[in-house]
Amino acid sequence: MNLLIRTVQKEKERIDYMLGKYLQQLKKLPKGSITAKNVGTNTYYYLKYRDGKKVFTDYLGKDGERVQFIRTELERRSHIEAMVAHLRVEQSLVDKVLEE
Repeated sequence: MNLLIRTVQKEKERIDYMLGKYLQQLKKLPKGSITAKNVGTNTYYYLKYRDGKKVFTDYLGKDGERVQFIRTELERRSHIEAMVAHLRVEQSLVDKVLEE
């Protein structure tokens, strides 16, 4: 039984480490969504995000490298948020096992 407890404790350490790394990455990534506004024949892109109760809009420019980069970073953020949610579920399961 002692081997099982040690294995679960190692798993808890791994989960805690991964959560810390993912949360650090989330702080660096942009949040929000990209919106497009058509003016005549031109399309302008904006990044909309919420900070507290306020909604902010940052101008990104016309479709180009910056818009594609932000779009890629938002997809990466979405993937990391899913991983964090999954790790938190695992963390609660490990905590329950260690309580018993």
